[in-house]
Formats: sequence, C-alpha cells, structure tokens
Amino acid sequence: MSGQLEPSEGEVQLQPGVKLGVLGQNQFEFEQNTLIETVMMGNKRFYDAYSEKQKLYMEGDFESDEVNNRLAELEMVCAEEDPTYEAEVKIEKLLSALGFDVGVHNNLMSSLTGGDKFKVLLAQVLFPKPDILLLDEPTNNLDMDTIAWLEEELKRHEGTLVVISHDRHFLNNVVTHILDLDFQNIREFTGNYDDWYIAATVIQRQKEADKAKAEDKKKDLQRFIERFSANASKAKQATSRQKQLEQLDVGEIETSSRRDPSIVFKPNREIGSEVLDLEGVSKSYGEHTVFENLDLKIKPGDKIALIGTNGVGKTTLLELMMENLQPDGGTVKWGQTVHPSYFPQNTTDIITGDMKLYDWLQSIDAKWHIDEIRKCLGRMLFSGEEQEKSVKDISGGEKHRMMLSKMMMESANFLMLDEPDNHLDLEAIIALGEALYNYPGNVICVSHDRELIDAFANRIIDIKPDGQIIDFEGNYEEYVASKS
Repeated sequence: MSGQLEPSEGEVQLQPGVKLGVLGQNQFEFEQNTLIETVMMGNKRFYDAYSEKQKLYMEGDFESDEVNNRLAELEMVCAEEDPTYEAEVKIEKLLSALGFDVGVHNNLMSSLTGGDKFKVLLAQVLFPKPDILLLDEPTNNLDMDTIAWLEEELKRHEGTLVVISHDRHFLNNVVTHILDLDFQNIREFTGNYDDWYIAATVIQRQKEADKAKAEDKKKDLQRFIERFSANASKAKQATSRQKQLEQLDVGEIETSSRRDPSIVFKPNREIGSEVLDLEGVSKSYGEHTVFENLDLKIKPGDKIALIGTNGVGKTTLLELMMENLQPDGGTVKWGQTVHPSYFPQNTTDIITGDMKLYDWLQSIDAKWHIDEIRKCLGRMLFSGEEQEKSVKDISGGEKHRMMLSKMMMESANFLMLDEPDNHLDLEAIIALGEALYNYPGNVICVSHDRELIDAFANRIIDIKPDGQIIDFEGNYEEYVASKS
C-alpha cells in the first residue's frame, strides 16, 4: 500500500492529490535532527521550504532580488502547507502529549532511548494529518496513558486509517472494519475486533456444520447404492442416487493460518505463607533516584499487574526482586518455598547461539527429558522440523515463545514477566492471559496490554513518574473506576 514493495501482480492505485502517511520503523534515521525537525519532516514539502526560508533569513542578502524572490516563493509554499501558521505550536502540542517536556524539544534524536524515538516517529506521521494513515504496530513501546491518547487522536482522524496491532483494546476502540488476512486471502468484516471474532467464529462453525451434513448425505447415498445396485427393481433409483453422489461436492474446509498455542504453567509445589517482602528498598542511577525506602509485601495468591509510564522503574523493580540488581539500601527477602521463573525484557538478546531449539532448552537444565522438551515446544507451535532450527535464526516472537516454553518446563510457583506480550500475536497473547488466569501460583507481570491485564490481575501496582506507588487490591477495571 505504501509503495515500499512492488506487487508480483496487479497494482496499487492512489488517487491524485491524496496524502499518504506511513509510520516510520527506522528509529535511528534522524539521529542528527532535533525532535521538532524530525516531526516537521512528516510534511517534507513544508519542512524543506521552512528550513530553506529560515536559512535565508539568517544568512541571505536582502539586497538581492533573487533572494527576495526565493523567499516569496518559500512563503507561499509554507502558507499552502500551513495556512494558519500554527505548525510549530502543533508540533509542540504533539510532543508534549507524548510526554516530552518543552525543554527537550530542541534536543537531538540521538539523545533519546529507542522507545522515545518511536514516539517521535509517531508524532511525525500524525503531524501533517494525511488523508490515509498506515500504522504498523503503533502501540509498541507506548505506555497505557500514551495508548489512550493515541486512541483519541485516531478516532478524530478524518481520513482513512489502516492499522496492524495485537492490542485488542486498542482495536476495539479505534477501528470500524477488520481486514482478516487468512487462507492466503483477505476478508472484510464491518465492526471492531470483538465483532470480527464473533462473525469469523460463526462462519467457520457453519462451514464445519455444512461439511458434516454433506458428508452424512454422501454416506447415506453410498449405502443405498451398495444395497440396491444389484437389485433389478431398485436399479433405476440406485442410478439416480449415483448421479446425486457424483454431483455432491463435500469440499474441503480451509485450514486457518492461525494457530493457538497451548500455554500451561504447572507449579511443582504449593507456595507457603511467606512469599516476597521488600523492606526499605532504595535504588538510584547516578543522581536519578528510582526508588526510596520502598516497602512491598507480596502475599500468596497475588497476581499483580505492574504498570506505569516508560522509564519509571518497572524493569528495575523486577530486577531488584530477582536479585539481578542489588539495592542501594533495604532488603529483598524471598520465602523458603518460593521457586520463581523470570521472563526478562531483553529475551531476544538472551536467546542466541547456534544450538537447536530443544538443545537450548536442555542447556537450562540437563535433568529435563528431551521428550518433554519436544512436547513443550510443540505446544508452543514449534513443529518437529522447526525444532531443528538454530535459536539465532528465529524471530523475536518465536524467541518469546521459547522463553515461555522455558517457563513451562521450570514448573515454578512464582512467575515474573517483563512485557511478555511484545512480539506475540493475538492468539498467543490470549492464550497467555488464560494461562496466567488458571495458574495457581503467584504472578507479577509488566504489560501495557489492558486486555491481558484484565485477564489475570487481582492487584494493580502503578508506579508514578514522581516515585509515588499506588498499590490497589482489585482488577484493572476496578482500578480505573477508582481513579475516575
């Protein structure tokens, strides 16, 4: 659609004069540009004219007719692209809404983290208000507040939007149609994600029912023909049934490309009354204090969603709990019966090397039997052939499924997960939510996926940018209602 790939057949037509906006994926493309410049580049014609105009005003010879004529041309272009002369104000509002203080708007992109760079690219594609917006996974790297803001922006968008997302809550709030890519084809449904899911399920079950009905009829015809074909008095009826049988098309039900993983976490022992206590925990990086005198008690049965904007310390808290980081002060105390399993945020960097998938898992614990490992990989949709791959050759989503396989094999009674839904498709996210809900042990999970959080959490810990921690007993919907 964007023209970045050529079709093998057919053509993609864009009406003349229609502006197309495509969310950029290269976060390092604008390292030497300021945040404001990067956003402004979303409208290249305006940016080029604006930049040249600014340069001429700074360096130009105003006695020169050539310079003055050029300035007049550039002013016309700027007026056409920004008739209200509010481009800079709009950019400032966009960046501020995405969490960037005005003081950093003129900083270079190279000063930002990857997640923040992605936010600027999002502002870049929204700034010119294109007629057609193509957004590939726009909610990745965004926290809940920013996703909610983006939903409102897109609902107000007056043009066409085509979005790829694995965030069901986001899709339900934003889209009016679903293009379902399956069976090597695309089917269009009116409505949001939930509407599509119901309709697609009904259609598939109807196909299965129609096929079963046709197969039953075929068997009845075959039985009649076999019984009466040798009987002269019934030969005419048998011939008629034979013609019906030949005309009956049972057909094949297409196999969907969607596959649901089977995620099941089974603890090897019950958890005791003492689970995890943090007492007076402090942690700083240089002059930046992340936590100060933090007290936190995790009780048996707690399934905690750890939420908060990016950079507030969610990963730091998990690393402190897992004792991969040492606190500057205070203590982290685990109960004697607790056996934790950890899904770190940098999973894709951890799973590397030339080992085959089952060899990598067996390297975690030599006591794990190869048959159980292979069965576990199969439940996570790695076929026998795929299990022969080297871990270095698998995708980010496949590495996340590998880490979930490891956690299933570990049979822990306390699961700690840092954004496990990144890189997973919707089927895997739904399966993960059900697995965490059914799991009898303790859970702490960092996620920005509200549907996933709704599926399992009975306690919400919200870390605020000022260091305040809100500890709420209840599910996410109840927490949102308590705030309003």
